[in-house]
Amino acid sequence: MKLLSNFFYLIIISILLFFISDVHAQNDKKQLEKEKNTIQKQINEAQQILAQTANKKNASIGQLNAINKQIEGLSKLIRTYSSELSIINSQIEEDGIVINALQQDLDNLKKEYASMVYSLYKSSNGFNRLSFIFASSDLNQFYMRFKYLEQYTSARKNQVQLISEVKSEIETEKTSLELSKEKKNTLLNEQLNEKEKLDKLRSEQDKIFKNLKNEEAKLAQDISKKKDEVSKLENLISKLLTEELKSTASSAEKVTELNIDIKNVTNSFEQSKANLPWPVSTGFISEKFGTHPHPVLKRVKMPNDGVNIQTKQNEQVRAVFNGVVKKIAIVPGEFKYVVIIQHGTYFTVYAKLRKVDVKMGQQIAKDDVIGEVNTDIDGISEVQFQVWKNTQKLDPELWLAKR
Repeated sequence: MKLLSNFFYLIIISILLFFISDVHAQNDKKQLEKEKNTIQKQINEAQQILAQTANKKNASIGQLNAINKQIEGLSKLIRTYSSELSIINSQIEEDGIVINALQQDLDNLKKEYASMVYSLYKSSNGFNRLSFIFASSDLNQFYMRFKYLEQYTSARKNQVQLISEVKSEIETEKTSLELSKEKKNTLLNEQLNEKEKLDKLRSEQDKIFKNLKNEEAKLAQDISKKKDEVSKLENLISKLLTEELKSTASSAEKVTELNIDIKNVTNSFEQSKANLPWPVSTGFISEKFGTHPHPVLKRVKMPNDGVNIQTKQNEQVRAVFNGVVKKIAIVPGEFKYVVIIQHGTYFTVYAKLRKVDVKMGQQIAKDDVIGEVNTDIDGISEVQFQVWKNTQKLDPELWLAKR
């Protein structure tokens, strides 16, 4: 009976530990699966965006950005495969431990059963059950022998049942182990395929980079022109915001003609930090906020008052929050049409638009279409998005929801 008690104790502990471990593993798997789907969506978007520039003969920064985004996505995807493989390896190891423990318990149960059968045979001196009972010297011995045989018969049945249950559990664990091994092989093949894609992309990246490097003089000219355009846009925005601050300071808390409570709108906008929708439904950040090295000419520093979002051709650009259109302007060069929307003491800027669908002073809601993204001669469709608080530039990436 002591062996049975120890057996049940070990089984319960093993099941509990396995259950807890399995729950954690399943949760980790779900999270990794979710991450894989998100990353794959980003890779597919970058592929589609790249395809729109692939028919252009000349290499472009836009092509390089799209390939860089795919490489970034594939690298993340391969890391998720590694994490998933790590979980499966742990499961395989745990399954092996459980199978070995169950097999040891099964061997002990078989030994105990054999010992019980032998003991019963010995105690009955080789007679059958009836002979063993009726050979009793008195009624009390008769009763004791009868109960003894009854208890042994019950114990043997329990032992046989336990042996059968442990065998069944071993088969279940072996099936689980085989499924884990199959899943591991599948994942290894998928990971290998992604690594091959990554190698091809890196080769393409190197080719485009070299082509762009050979056009260093043209790039330097483009950079100089772009810096001049950035300065013009910054001056336009700064002038507008300075005038707006003076206007707001000389008025009440409300803009009377639209009956807008500036304080409430400001608070609402602030509460939406890190949760604002993207101004376009597809795309990726191709150029971050602030000063950073040029993607090809590393010694050259590029300023950016917002973030550039590379997207698909003819993509609609939408307002990220409720507000009022304060300015529509044309900035010669790559910025094209520019729309500035006020949200209390905050302003959002949408540049590089091919056309505009709103009017000055118009009150708009979140997700309203304000225009359409421009596509340049290299086939690159890109919108620039900025966030300002009064005359202070903010990093838009900190305000947009994670994708």
